[in-house]
Amino acid sequence: MPIYAFACDACGHGFDRLQKLSDADPTVCPACGAEGAVRRQLTAPQFRLSGGGWYETDFKKDGDRKRNLAGEGGEGAKPAAESRPDAKPEPAPAPPPAPAKPAGDKAPAA
Repeated sequence: MPIYAFACDACGHGFDRLQKLSDADPTVCPACGAEGAVRRQLTAPQFRLSGGGWYETDFKKDGDRKRNLAGEGGEGAKPAAESRPDAKPEPAPAPPPAPAKPAGDKAPAA
């Protein structure tokens, strides 16, 4: 739920209120009790989204490159594939096992 800032026009008292978007704004000032003098204030959000963002830098598939929309690192920045440590080569797959001989080819036991 968002936190809204309110101010009373009569006494100048400012207060915050945690309420649903669908809830009605308060009409009575909690400090002076003035009816209808409370107005919602326009305030800046308490968080800031800056930089490339977690989606762009951590999860987005862009070939082997990761984009940095903030521009940090400039044009000389290495793509993510070049900055990774050397990967070990995959071992060759094991050869398939030799086929089993049928039981009828053996000499009878004496």
